[in-house]
Amino acid sequence: MAESAAARAAEPSRRYLDPAVVARLGHLDVRARLVVEGFISGMHRSPFHGFSVEFAAHRAYMPGDPLKNLDWKVLARSERLLIKQYTEETNLRAHLLLDQSGSMGFASRGASMSKLEYARSLAAALAYLMLGQQDAVGVMRFAEHAQEFVPARSVRSHLDIVLKTLAHGEAQGRTRLGPALHELAERIKRRGLVILLSDLMDKPSEVLSGLQHFRHRGHEVIVFHILDPEEIEFPYSDTATFVDMESGDRMTTEPWEIAGRYHEMFEAWRERYSRSCREQRVDYVPLDTRMPFDRALLAYLEKRARLL
Repeated sequence: MAESAAARAAEPSRRYLDPAVVARLGHLDVRARLVVEGFISGMHRSPFHGFSVEFAAHRAYMPGDPLKNLDWKVLARSERLLIKQYTEETNLRAHLLLDQSGSMGFASRGASMSKLEYARSLAAALAYLMLGQQDAVGVMRFAEHAQEFVPARSVRSHLDIVLKTLAHGEAQGRTRLGPALHELAERIKRRGLVILLSDLMDKPSEVLSGLQHFRHRGHEVIVFHILDPEEIEFPYSDTATFVDMESGDRMTTEPWEIAGRYHEMFEAWRERYSRSCREQRVDYVPLDTRMPFDRALLAYLEKRARLL
């Protein structure tokens, strides 16, 4: 079948969505712009809309009011025509939480970028996308504790601040997601959307407790679980020495002897996150650093559509 004209037209921009190409772009603002513009050019329409989060009050129906805002339950109960009013009807308030613990610095031999660079690029693209829709975006970097917090704002000039914050610092420190997430949940006062970008390399019980804290405070939560392909596939065969990137501990072993048990434990670990997030109504998006950014954004938007 011949390729459509629309697909051919989109191809020049879509080439920027490959992580191997994005990794060669030096500045985070350039990465974000090319990823998002390439993504949207293939969509033919804006994929993003605002987010009503808070019921405010009723008022009497007036001729010309949209019927979709009519409170049908009140009408059925009392035959009164009342309109539901909301606060924050059009603008989303989103908070990007970037894990910068030591394990996020890992990049296998064939990877085009580390988990941290992938997370940064994806977070930058999300910020560019949301601020372009006049939604408010904030960002927080953390490892063992919160390192830098930028409150959510919706003005376009805020993008520079967000990108500079995302680009700052290296992967270092131990992973202590649970305490860090509880700390962040207390700092974000107004309800909105919380997007966590992390490899989740910590005890699931502690991480899930932190995510539950956000849900308890009324936030919608999306988790991008970012891993390196070699962490998923464990493709090693020769005698190897593995080094913990956070503690420096070393272990020499024969990978073929432990591969079966590794895969079993890895799948159980990831499945626990997937299942528990589903139970907590947290959207869980598994990614690896080979995944093109358009697919990552589509995964986000598919999850996002369930919130509207």
